[in-house]
Amino acid sequence: MTQPTFLWRIETKVPRAARAAIEDVLETRCVAVASFKVDNDDDDSDWLIEGFTGAEPDRDGIRKDIARTFGDVGVDAEAWVKCDLVPPRDWLAENMTAFLPVSIGRYFIHGTHFDGLIPAGAIPILLDPGTAFGSGEHASTAGCLEALDSLARSHRFRRPLDMGCGSGILGIAVAKTWRAAIIASDIDPESARVTRLNARRNGVGALIRAVCGPGYQSRPVNGGGPYDLITANILARPLIHMACDLSRHLRSARDGGGIAVLSGLLERDGNRVAHVHQVHGLRIRRRLVRNGWLTLVMSR
Repeated sequence: MTQPTFLWRIETKVPRAARAAIEDVLETRCVAVASFKVDNDDDDSDWLIEGFTGAEPDRDGIRKDIARTFGDVGVDAEAWVKCDLVPPRDWLAENMTAFLPVSIGRYFIHGTHFDGLIPAGAIPILLDPGTAFGSGEHASTAGCLEALDSLARSHRFRRPLDMGCGSGILGIAVAKTWRAAIIASDIDPESARVTRLNARRNGVGALIRAVCGPGYQSRPVNGGGPYDLITANILARPLIHMACDLSRHLRSARDGGGIAVLSGLLERDGNRVAHVHQVHGLRIRRRLVRNGWLTLVMSR
């Protein structure tokens, strides 16, 4: 039985010009960040930004960071922050109940509570919302699955890598689509554990090697390439920092080239992420946008 989870909510209201910068400030302190326009009919409306963390926030430190960031972006506004404890709720149990099956291309993602029929021709993925990111509901995950479904029509991958595997959903999709052995890596040991569990539950445990390690410096990842497919549904900043390593581990053009499916980034960050990968020899094949989240399909 899952235990209720305590969360702290950090709330602040900022001018539109400072929204992205303040989101970056909170992302360094929070497990999740969301923003909402105060007045949907006004393009210059302020934005309400919320962040959630499991530890009691440092109110003064956050306020100073916001004030300093206002100065950096040239915004003249008062920095204020509100922190309160969210009432405990059994998030996993609630998510399990609310998690409805979702179809993305040929992929049909459903939980253990689903007792209906799998659509004809679908690739089923059994997954319950849990302690690792990736249930198919988030726009970045959905964008990656859409890209994989499209690639399956014209490509045959034999040596794939899932960097930042989370729940293992992308690795499972790759293993089921191409019946290829795949390395699934994450810096979080819980993600590696959950990926192994989900792989077994989906009948592809023998195809997925889930490992925990520091990105491409991990021994299994570093020794497993070059890869003809790399999926990385993480965040814009780590994607940028890992672009050189991704390029080194992606199959070279003289050997047939490779494809990278990159996501976890907001549409506004797309040009920065794309540019640094282009500097390292990749080109854009496709852009997919879902609810403001961008998925990039790039290749040699």
